[in-house]
Amino acid sequence: MLFVGAVLLALFVLPAPWGLLLVTASAVVEVAETYFWIRLSRRRRIQAGAETLIGARAVVVSSCRPAGQVRVQGELWRARCEPGAEPGETVRIVGREGLTLLVEPE
Repeated sequence: MLFVGAVLLALFVLPAPWGLLLVTASAVVEVAETYFWIRLSRRRRIQAGAETLIGARAVVVSSCRPAGQVRVQGELWRARCEPGAEPGETVRIVGREGLTLLVEPE
């Protein structure tokens, strides 16, 4: 947007040397802004999959003695808790086996 505005100003409002200077400056700003946003977007890797759940907290939905269900990040998952956990308790995810989360009470 800045570059388009600068070109329009250079063509219709400003005298010759100032118009060229304004267009050059706005082009430099646009390139720097583009570089900044690309650099910022590549800082962190995308996290996806069940591996990212390890270490997260979950709430037990159905009794885990040892198998049951937990709700984590708004999703229901099968879970196994060897010590056992009752509905409403908070558990921590410590691992996974296939699509079953391994949890332990906090």
